[in-house]
Amino acid sequence: MKRKKSTPKHKLVVLGDSVSQGFQNGGVYRTDLNFPSLLRNCWEPVPDFDQPLFTAQAGIPLNLEVLTRGLSDEFGNSIEWNEYLPAITHLYSTLKRVKRYWEGRIKSLERNRKMPYHNQSVWGFAMNDAWMVTEEKSRKFIKEQPETYSIFDMLPDHAMYVTARLVLNPSYGEQFRHNTQIDNVQYLQDNGGIENLIVTMGHNNIIGAASDLKFILSEDEDLEKFPSEREYTVYRPAHFEYEYRKLAEKVSQIGAERVITQTIPYVTIPPVTRGVNADKSRKGHTGYFDYYTRFWVWDEDFDPNIHPHLTKEQAITLDQHVDEYNNIIREIADEYGWITVPLNRYVSGIARRRLGGDIRIPYPDNFCEAMERNPMTEHLVSDRNNPQLSTDYIRIDEESGKLYKGGVFSLDGIHPTTIGYGLIAHLYKETMESYGIEFDKPLDWDHIISNDTLVTNPPYLLVELRNFLRFLSLDRQEKLSVVGNGLLNQMMKIFSQRDSTQQS
Repeated sequence: MKRKKSTPKHKLVVLGDSVSQGFQNGGVYRTDLNFPSLLRNCWEPVPDFDQPLFTAQAGIPLNLEVLTRGLSDEFGNSIEWNEYLPAITHLYSTLKRVKRYWEGRIKSLERNRKMPYHNQSVWGFAMNDAWMVTEEKSRKFIKEQPETYSIFDMLPDHAMYVTARLVLNPSYGEQFRHNTQIDNVQYLQDNGGIENLIVTMGHNNIIGAASDLKFILSEDEDLEKFPSEREYTVYRPAHFEYEYRKLAEKVSQIGAERVITQTIPYVTIPPVTRGVNADKSRKGHTGYFDYYTRFWVWDEDFDPNIHPHLTKEQAITLDQHVDEYNNIIREIADEYGWITVPLNRYVSGIARRRLGGDIRIPYPDNFCEAMERNPMTEHLVSDRNNPQLSTDYIRIDEESGKLYKGGVFSLDGIHPTTIGYGLIAHLYKETMESYGIEFDKPLDWDHIISNDTLVTNPPYLLVELRNFLRFLSLDRQEKLSVVGNGLLNQMMKIFSQRDSTQQS
């Protein structure tokens, strides 16, 4: 008699980076709202999907939405010029407290857990980190490497390694001390089996070009370097293929029942950069801009001799590299029989800014219906053919306090909002269903939308946030003209002051 194949114990496991961990607004905060969690809720009964919590202290490194709400509570709906110094002092105090918490100096971060999490995602991880970085190596790096920290560089250097420790070995015990992401996923396969393994790696092999506004190609030696030692922002396509084949081989050896991966969106679409033309024109523009700079730098202020930027040629090259990456992903996925979710095609289809005002792929009908049911979002989809919900940076109407542009990308300009993650979950579900994978329930769009507080209840201070960020980006002489020499000297003293408790 033929023995019936047993059902794997672990319905959903993820091997990934910030996209699958649920990074948004500058940090990991509500992991229960990442796209794998939303997808998992479509099965009945809802399967176990364990992952670490990061809700303490506004998440790690920092959730800008929570920070902005704190500033609004302190200073009201706007920050006047004479409040910049108190606001910066408030920011510094908040960041210092957050930093101390995630260093474990307020309370221990270790958690009592004897099994690896189902979600093995760590923000900032490149492909080779999946088999290179361990909790032990992360702990050693934190202990031995000095950390740079100032108000200009708000994110502590060690935050990614703190996150890695909490994902890879949350108990800080011996059993998983030397485990990588791959090792932990293998452990789950060996202890119950994996039905669906989602793999979302490769974004961090190119996103640095947009976030850092630097175009630095990888070299052969980067493939073996620890993350802190790498200087590249863009992987050469040959390096990407080498690493992705290595990743695919390791994943295939795990033995999961099925593997689902995705293509990588163009890094020139997220509003972390803002296109500016040399003649400062914008009306009727489509395609590529002459320069790409910080999103808070206005057209009339932009100077290529002062502001960091990418050129049009570099932006085009980045998109060409992503095209090559995605061809590699699809080819290798086909070789191994994986399912590929066309994330790049979908994001490109709703990139209204690039498409000249229109979208090519409509939002899901049940999503639009849920948006129309919510009084804070109904205006964003009143015109289904030209919705106000877009890939632009978030804009808030001064009179109503409602969002009137953006909503797909969060305040960090790179990662999705909760609604954005819902759209990714929709695309995964739709793709998986086309391959015969069954779900029991639709996505709960009302739940997703109501939990996207950035869109449904945006902090009014966001009206002034770009002005505040613009102020911080001004050079010394420009700051002098705004706040005067005495106040500037006080600000510089705060900026240069070391955290006196850092060595305690």
